[in-house]
Amino acid sequence: MTSSHEPPQGDDVPHAREDQWSQPPPYPPPPPPQRQAPSSQVLSIIGFVCAVVAVLFIPILFGLAGIVLGIVGHTRGEPLGKWAAVAAGVGMIIGIALGAILVSSMS
Repeated sequence: MTSSHEPPQGDDVPHAREDQWSQPPPYPPPPPPQRQAPSSQVLSIIGFVCAVVAVLFIPILFGLAGIVLGIVGHTRGEPLGKWAAVAAGVGMIIGIALGAILVSSMS
């Protein structure tokens, strides 16, 4: 005779425990990557200013500064960073060309 307090005998008990542990526990999703707000493009704006100044004054100094600021801005996620670097490079070349023309015309 078996009492009603004994657990049932058979295959049902081991399978229930296997099903319980067969799936990994759910993990929370990773947090989304934090990006800089698009409105704060300070480095890119300063890079564009350096590009304009490089056309008229000390093109090597301001052109290189604008290129560096544009590249740093681009690596920080500013969408205009690469264009600031390109504009500074073009401004540096134009400034050097204008300087060479002015020097040759004065001689």
